[in-house]
Amino acid sequence: MRTLFTALSLGMATSIAVAGVSHAQSSPETVIQSQLDAFKIDDFEQAFTFASPFIQRMFGTPERFGAMVKSGYPMVWRPDTVAFLSREEVGATIKQRVMITDAGGAFHILEYEMVNLQDLWKINGVRILSAGGMGA
Repeated sequence: MRTLFTALSLGMATSIAVAGVSHAQSSPETVIQSQLDAFKIDDFEQAFTFASPFIQRMFGTPERFGAMVKSGYPMVWRPDTVAFLSREEVGATIKQRVMITDAGGAFHILEYEMVNLQDLWKINGVRILSAGGMGA
């Protein structure tokens, strides 16, 4: 089972790398993956750019945003594997479910709320749906 999720996440990472920087915000998945990549290298300034204006106003600075992610969403700050699950359109937003395996092997299901602002997808919030399930 873990191998399947690893393969899925590697396939997604490869397709994102091929897409290139100019297309970094062309889909909800690429925005989420780009933010996760920024978190992996502690580039909170870059990660902050993928957040919606609402989230940016709420935290004010990339440093405060990064501190919140490190303490409240450690699986997002340091994901081991990422797999994109179902997507649901709700009005003008998209709810994208993502499964993240953390460094300890625990699975976490998160729901990203995505908004499209001037043809750019932005992350408007993340909700933890389930946390801490162990993989096979």
